[in-house]
Amino acid sequence: TVAMAGSGLGLAGSSMAWAARIAAMSFILYSAYDIRLFAIKSYGLVIHEFDPWFNYRATEYLHLNGWTNFFHWYDYMSWYPLGRPVGTTIYPGMQITSVAIWNVLNKFMGIVMSLNDVCCYVPAWFGAIATFFLGMLTMECSNSANAGVAAAAIMAVIPAHIMRSVGGGYDNESIAMTAMCATYYFWCRSLRKPYNYVFAVVAGFSYIYMVAAWGGYVFVVNLIGVHALVLAAKQVLTTNKFTVELYAAYTIFYIIGTFGATHVPVVGWTPLKSLEQLGPCAVFFGYQLLWLCEVLGKKQNLTGLDMWKLRVKVAVVALGAGVAVVLALLPTGYIGPLSSRVRGLFVKHTRTGNPLVDSVAEHQPANEQAYQTYLHHAKEIAPYGLALIGVQALFKGREASFFLVIYAFVAYYFANKMMRLIILTGPIASALCGVALGQVFDWCQAQYLPTTEAAPAIEGGATSKKEVVATKSPAKSSKGAGTPGGKGKKGKSVASSAEKNADLLNQIKTPILELYNSEAVLKGRKLVAAVAVIAMLMATRTQGKEFWAYSHQLAEQLSSPSIMFHATLRDGTPVTVDDYREAYWWLRDHTPEDSRVMAWWDYGYQITGIGNRTTIADGNTWNHEHIATLGRCLTSPEKEAHRIVRHLADFVLIWTGGGGDDLAKSPHMARIGNSVFNDICPGDPTCSNFGFYGGGTPTPMMEESLLYKLHSAGMRPGVSVDPNRFKEVFRSKFQKVRIYQVLKVSQESKRWVADPDNRICDAPGSWYCVGQYPPALDKLIAKRKNFAQLEDFNKGGGDDEYTKEYMARMNGEKSSRPSSRSGSSKKSKSSSSSSSSSSGEKKKKKKKAVPPPEEDDGYGE
Repeated sequence: TVAMAGSGLGLAGSSMAWAARIAAMSFILYSAYDIRLFAIKSYGLVIHEFDPWFNYRATEYLHLNGWTNFFHWYDYMSWYPLGRPVGTTIYPGMQITSVAIWNVLNKFMGIVMSLNDVCCYVPAWFGAIATFFLGMLTMECSNSANAGVAAAAIMAVIPAHIMRSVGGGYDNESIAMTAMCATYYFWCRSLRKPYNYVFAVVAGFSYIYMVAAWGGYVFVVNLIGVHALVLAAKQVLTTNKFTVELYAAYTIFYIIGTFGATHVPVVGWTPLKSLEQLGPCAVFFGYQLLWLCEVLGKKQNLTGLDMWKLRVKVAVVALGAGVAVVLALLPTGYIGPLSSRVRGLFVKHTRTGNPLVDSVAEHQPANEQAYQTYLHHAKEIAPYGLALIGVQALFKGREASFFLVIYAFVAYYFANKMMRLIILTGPIASALCGVALGQVFDWCQAQYLPTTEAAPAIEGGATSKKEVVATKSPAKSSKGAGTPGGKGKKGKSVASSAEKNADLLNQIKTPILELYNSEAVLKGRKLVAAVAVIAMLMATRTQGKEFWAYSHQLAEQLSSPSIMFHATLRDGTPVTVDDYREAYWWLRDHTPEDSRVMAWWDYGYQITGIGNRTTIADGNTWNHEHIATLGRCLTSPEKEAHRIVRHLADFVLIWTGGGGDDLAKSPHMARIGNSVFNDICPGDPTCSNFGFYGGGTPTPMMEESLLYKLHSAGMRPGVSVDPNRFKEVFRSKFQKVRIYQVLKVSQESKRWVADPDNRICDAPGSWYCVGQYPPALDKLIAKRKNFAQLEDFNKGGGDDEYTKEYMARMNGEKSSRPSSRSGSSKKSKSSSSSSSSSSGEKKKKKKKAVPPPEEDDGYGE
């Protein structure tokens, strides 16, 4: 408001106007930083959630061991017994950034700050930087400084951006959003002179940083690719030419960006192999063909229809060559399929077909409530900004303006498909709101103080009658110009399509502009402008104030670190529940250093990051089959589960206490396990018999499972754990976590896995050495059927029947409720048992057979 008021007082274009804007931006950037510090002020400098703990542990490793060792780090403390090649499966941008900041602060600036503290502040710092670049992007696309300031003000506090950039939320998106906004700005700036080539280079390097930061880089390169395609099509269709500025901007960006992206280990050659990224690659080759046509056309003095004939010939030859290359590469498996997450963005249902991906709540589609929560009033104003920027793109021909239009539609589509991607709507919603507010103010200002800086939203706000007359027919004064061939026989006899389009456009625009600038209309415009300014100021005091307060309130809620939280006891006593860290600290302080902890894959990052103990799986999803094996362990009957667990773990950690504990997550464990071990729930991909009946009574399959017994032993009547197999050794203060020691652990399997000679290296002396399951589990591993998505044509397309049945049940087309117990209690129990254990297990239970010797547990030793 201060910045706009400065412009409105006749200071537009002056140093005072820009001083007001700079002052406003300074306050905005500080607000963007401050609103992200709720967690730090309330809980201290604590890393949040799950993934941030892996990011911090990796940052610490880079800090202590250096660049080379980091990229050759094979971590045997996660994904036991296989391990994880962290160096080739991590997006390292956040780690590199944090260590660089620590070095600058501590070694060059003399500011003493721990690495943990730097990591806690990074999301807040980069949240403010992203706000700055979003303001610059909006100003570039709208040609309005006021729009840029307004957009930055909204971006600073909009919940859709805060949700992934709170202090302590050390997640990839917190820096990736900054890299994304910077890349978009530099790309749009590279479309106009001066220094357009320089900005194209910077855009390429900014994109490399985006690639190193987050897997969402695929969205960035595809959006820029679509924008480049639209601009090329617009130029060719309306002017029958292809400018060197546009050609150079995208070519430089793509070459630099792709070259850098292929050098990020986790990405490699996927920009040139994956279906998700071949679109921008195709646009790049299309640009080369268009420029080839321009060069050939200029040499041959081709114009009009002849240029189109040349383009068609070149396109046909290129298309034929492209089809031949694709047909040659398909059998080799060179071209990779769409990932399950990306595939889920284009299918009509709300499931991907992969129970592991579907188990993550943020992979579900967004709804109206989500938009209201994370965008609030911005979702109501943004459509007006979209209309204004659309008008500017179409009638003023500003190339950067098209970018916001495309971004709006693409982001809205993808956010509708996946809740996690609602983060992408934060920047575009802020930009469109800034356009709506800034350009309306610019137009109002132009009615009283005509100026070239005002950038009115409607052409002609400061245009004189002489200017209107001068622009009536530019085509007439440029015969033969605007085409590669210039003048020539064909150029004289046939008017170019560009000239025809220009004449038609001016025939429409001229009378409208003359009417718009008439004295009578000018008086009405001034009255409307005055009313609009008053309305905007009133809205700022009401809706603006409400949005500001709401954003701060939600920011405080989003800042809860989840690993600890404030609560109130029944007697009204306020407490801080810190059960989870308490459990991890207990593991760190009371278990041997070589202890292996089995827990559902969500908690692996925290166990290794805080407890410093080896885990069976962590929060990554790179090995579906291994997570399915973990799911089988937890959902199998206690005795069968122990036969597996004793070869893999020394302790089992369970989340209890209600809410999102392990019982709540248990259906996903069964489904994921069943996607690889089809005998867990035969004929039922959703494992509907693993759950609870109405009233909370467990199904027979659930009641027999290891998970249910470890979770509810001593807490529900009649539920207990076999003391010969598992022993409870820890229960947290508020009973949120329970830890059990695994008895009769196979030391032989443990020693075998620990022996480096039993790892498989990709080359003698290599760092990349994959661990193996102990021989005692060979029979179990032989039962696994590697999971393959339907769209993975390189692997034969997966199991059609399984996936169709899964989709039908998950989409409600078939019943997925637990089968009724009435009238067939024994049959139901027998069926449930056979669904959760190997054949013959139920018979053994009926005979009450004595458990076999521990060294003859059915899997060999």
